[in-house]
Amino acid sequence: MDIRKCGSQPSAAGPAEYFTGTVRIDAPFAGEEPARISGATVTFEPGARTAWHTHPLGQTLIITFGLGWVQLEGGPVEEIRPGDIVWIAPGEKHWHGATSTTAMTHIAIAEKLDGSAVDWMEKVTDNQYLSKAGTQKST
Repeated sequence: MDIRKCGSQPSAAGPAEYFTGTVRIDAPFAGEEPARISGATVTFEPGARTAWHTHPLGQTLIITFGLGWVQLEGGPVEEIRPGDIVWIAPGEKHWHGATSTTAMTHIAIAEKLDGSAVDWMEKVTDNQYLSKAGTQKST
């Protein structure tokens, strides 16, 4: 058993190559072989979001605070709130983050395939993000 005590790992900024805006990553975790699980608690300030990306074995997001958006490529922007659980299937190109006015925190969980849990792609541009805000689908 391994208990990682709260506060035992410092917060880290989300890398600018994968995120737009102010993003904080807390309590990152990864299972030891043969386990493949990995994840973290991620906080997005208003306007912050991920780049487009996929996960080889899918991803689960558990929304814990605030108001956010998630979008599959070609689909509508979906609003996400605390208590919502989002499953993104393997290989689905998507992004997620805060709304333009409200911060959002989620726990992100994914499994690694051949040592990788995520395949990062191009950033969601401000124009894409802001135009998506106007076409949001409320849930």
